[in-house]
Amino acid sequence: MLEDLQIRHYSPTTVRIYLHVIAEFARYFSKPPDQLDAEHIRRYQLFLIKERRVSQSTYIQTVRALRFFYTHTFSRKIAIERIPFPRRERKLPLILSRGEVKALLQAPRNLRQRTILAVLYGSGLRVSEVTQLKTSDIDSARNVLWVRSGKGRKDRQTLLPTKLLELLRRYWRTRRPTGWLFPGADPTRPISPKAVFLACRKAGIRAGLPKPVHSHLLRHAFATHLLESGVNLPTIQILLGHANLETTARYLHVAMYRSVPRPVLWTPWTSIFFPASDECTSAGTGRCLPHP
Repeated sequence: MLEDLQIRHYSPTTVRIYLHVIAEFARYFSKPPDQLDAEHIRRYQLFLIKERRVSQSTYIQTVRALRFFYTHTFSRKIAIERIPFPRRERKLPLILSRGEVKALLQAPRNLRQRTILAVLYGSGLRVSEVTQLKTSDIDSARNVLWVRSGKGRKDRQTLLPTKLLELLRRYWRTRRPTGWLFPGADPTRPISPKAVFLACRKAGIRAGLPKPVHSHLLRHAFATHLLESGVNLPTIQILLGHANLETTARYLHVAMYRSVPRPVLWTPWTSIFFPASDECTSAGTGRCLPHP
C-alpha cells in the first residue's frame, strides 16, 4: 500500500493516516487486511460509529483509506459502494470577531508563537501550510506569501499585509532562520502542527476568550473578515486554495455585512497593531528573508 500511495504522489500526512487506518482495521479483527471482506468493513464502520463515536472527519478518513486499499492495493476487489461515505454535516464555522482576533494575536509573550498565529490569520493559511513555510516563500517586494505544495499538492500565492511583513522582519532579526521559517526543536525539521495547536490554545486562554480556540479559527476569521470588507467570493477561494467555490460559499452564512463596505484593498490585518520595528537589514533586496 505504501508504494501505491507514493506512486500516486500522496502527501506524507495522507500516507501516514492511510497506513494507520489500515493497521487499526486489521488489528481490530486480529487478521491481515487481505483476509477481510466487505462484511468485515461493514462491522468495522458500525464499531467506529456506535462504540468509538469518532468524529465525522475521522470516519471519512477511514472510508477513504479503505476505499484506496481495496481499489488500488488489494487484488480481490470489493465493490466501492460497499464502503459508503456518510452524509455530510452542514455545520457552520465558529467565527472570531476582529476584537477577539486582536486579543488572541497580542496574547503570546513568545515572539515566534505570536508570529505563527499572525501568519495563520494575516495570510489565511492552514496549520499544515504554516509549518512548511520556508524563508524563501516570503516575497516582500510584492507583499506575497507563497504556499508550496499545499493541500492537493498545489502551489498558490496569498496576502502578505505590510504589518505582518514588519512582524516577520522583527522575528527574523531575532531568530535568524535560514531554512524553515519556523523550525522545530531540531532545526533541520519544521515545527509540528501540534505545537502550533498548543500555542493557539494557550493564547486563547491568556486572552480570556470565551470561545473554544483552535488554530483553524484564524483561517475562518481571515475569510469571513475579507468577505465582510467587500472582497468577492472567487478571490477568497483563490487565497484559501479551495478547489470548490461551494466550500468558500459557507462563509456567506456567517459574514456580518455592513451598509458601507470597506475598500477592496482593506485586509483583515489592517486593524491589528504591534509595536513598531526597524526595517530589517536586507530590506530593499526584494525579500525580507534570505534564501535558505
